[in-house]
Amino acid sequence: MFTGIVQTKVKVSFVEQTPSFTRYALSLPTALLADLKIGASVSVNGACQTVVAIKGNDVYFDAIAQTLRCTTIPSYRVGTWVNIERSAKFGDEIGGHMLSGHILGKATISNITTASQGEHILTISCPQEWMKYIFYKGYIAVNGVSLTVQEVDAKGHFSVHLIPETLRITTFDTAQEGEEVNIEIDSQTQAIVDTVQRVLANNTF
Repeated sequence: MFTGIVQTKVKVSFVEQTPSFTRYALSLPTALLADLKIGASVSVNGACQTVVAIKGNDVYFDAIAQTLRCTTIPSYRVGTWVNIERSAKFGDEIGGHMLSGHILGKATISNITTASQGEHILTISCPQEWMKYIFYKGYIAVNGVSLTVQEVDAKGHFSVHLIPETLRITTFDTAQEGEEVNIEIDSQTQAIVDTVQRVLANNTF
């Protein structure tokens, strides 16, 4: 499990791609290598990835067809910046919200504006059917960052506001309009919405 509080951003240091399989490596700072072992889970731009090898500061991951289909991993190149969070431990402070690292799919940054005091507003375009899970003041994870939804448009758009500290520590400081991002919605919200829809559809109330 993760919290959506990104610890740092790092560069992709190696990529080997085939149509159905990608192996890639990230160069992690020494502080994030402490007690990291093969088999551990790491959030890479929000996607839960399993460590398959560690060589010095380079940590390797494998992504197979399903993960490649629903995440931005196929776009990785050497030098690509990604957000990193080690998995949460018992006793850790939960500053964001609980995340599984299971990406619902990709969305697109459709607009970026700068508000007062350096605050950035990202408007994100996603499939319209996702909007039943996305609510004003609800939680959402974008590239692994826990954010609060500020505006919603039922046609398939929502906006989030980024403070300067979020911009400093994540890849959003260089985000561009048209860029794809990984989306994980709040699992409790999804469960409630799906359950209510199923009950209403089956007239079992």
